Amino acid sequence: MQQEDVQLFEALLEVNRRPEPYGEYTARELWTDPHTSEQMLACHLDKTLDAASRNHKFIDRSIEWIRSDLGLSSKAKVADFGCGPGLYTQRLARAGFDVTGIDFSDRSLRYAREMASTEGLDIEYIHADYLEIATNQTFDLITMIMCDFCALSPVQRGAILCKFGSILAPGGVILLDVYSTRMFDAREETATYGPDLMAGFWSSQPYYGFLNTFKFEEERLVLDKYTIVERDRVRRIFNWFQCFTLQDIEREFAAWGLQVVEWYGDVAGGPYDPETKEIAVIAQKATH
Repeated sequence: MQQEDVQLFEALLEVNRRPEPYGEYTARELWTDPHTSEQMLACHLDKTLDAASRNHKFIDRSIEWIRSDLGLSSKAKVADFGCGPGLYTQRLARAGFDVTGIDFSDRSLRYAREMASTEGLDIEYIHADYLEIATNQTFDLITMIMCDFCALSPVQRGAILCKFGSILAPGGVILLDVYSTRMFDAREETATYGPDLMAGFWSSQPYYGFLNTFKFEEERLVLDKYTIVERDRVRRIFNWFQCFTLQDIEREFAAWGLQVVEWYGDVAGGPYDPETKEIAVIAQKATH
């Protein structure tokens, strides 16, 4: 066998290699690469898509539910972790809340700041990794929406819940959503290959893309592993999707002094359904 063939075989082994759960974390690559961040922003801003953000009609319903049903005062302080281009923060500010948005995508935050300036909205945007941010502020509502929590490892989830507990004002609430085990059951292990996979999403230059989906039964964890082969570089992106039972969520929150007080089917107040693929969680500081 020629050396080139050996190298190709080894490269394909790496493409199809199953990593250890949470063995690699590349969220920053997805959201900060110049090309993919532009694609992600376009997905955010497409009013009809449930990708990157949910469709804008759903977001409008979600804000109305937050405003009317979560018992917040008219001047409540709100922190949106992973705010992206400000689709929630802008609407929350219009509703009269004192809003802070946190994200590490410079492109998304530039757009968010431009929109806030255009509308005359006083929103504080912080360009940072929310896993690393430190603040002395406290908030009446903390949101983490679009199942961002599910992309974090157990250690990262513990760190973010600890942070939430430390910055949550007395009587404040946390609102986030997660994937359920129904989503885990619905996913299948697959291997997909194509030139310019996902219609050029990954690069402005010609490339070959591989998508390997792995399931980790014991952890109830799904991985979409992308290998993007360009002429002068190879990139690997690991998108993790942790799936939870209600007991999983209660246990993780309780470990950091937080108590789940309500379950919903989505972050617009839809009723909880055991068959749904997503669960919305409202939590507060534990009272005992």
